[in-house]
Amino acid sequence: MSSKVLLITGDGTEVLEIFYPYYRLLEEGYDAVIASPEKKVLNTVVHDFIEGWETYTEKPAHLLPSHASFADIDPSEYIGLVIPGGRAPEYIRNHPELPRIVEHFLSEDKPIGVICHGALVFMALKDTSYFEGRTMTCYNAVKPDVERLGATYTTDTLHADRKLVSGHAWPDLPGFMREFIRLVREEQAVLQEDETLVL
Repeated sequence: MSSKVLLITGDGTEVLEIFYPYYRLLEEGYDAVIASPEKKVLNTVVHDFIEGWETYTEKPAHLLPSHASFADIDPSEYIGLVIPGGRAPEYIRNHPELPRIVEHFLSEDKPIGVICHGALVFMALKDTSYFEGRTMTCYNAVKPDVERLGATYTTDTLHADRKLVSGHAWPDLPGFMREFIRLVREEQAVLQEDETLVL
């Protein structure tokens, strides 16, 4: 039974939205694997708000090595997927290997956690029927993209729709990861029960 959880990101990922899920998954005993377009040391960024600005600011943050390239990923080995936000989603979605990875989790109905700008990744999919009748949240600037997918946007800062957990931004990480880990545990329990029945 798999205990591997995949995190997909790249340079410009929001520092809290990659480090917090990564360390929480490790804390819970999962094998958390960070994949990026190429295996490399990633440059993360801090997104924050300053009075008088109409949008967030961006500053360099910690370096973080990824473990694998997208081309190296066999998504069937993973029980769940986390898609952090930041600026990374807007360009990793153009990588030719990305749709293959993301579609596996959607088609197999595995747990997915997507936060902030992470929903931009879904725009790379040719088949967006996975999102019809679903409700999601995201950073408010990404609302039009969520609606183009066919999903309903909610202003709730955290929303769980079946096995899809979405969050507005990094302040929502505690609830976001609590819900995602709950889904992964439930998925493991089902898989364990199936394995027992086979034996």
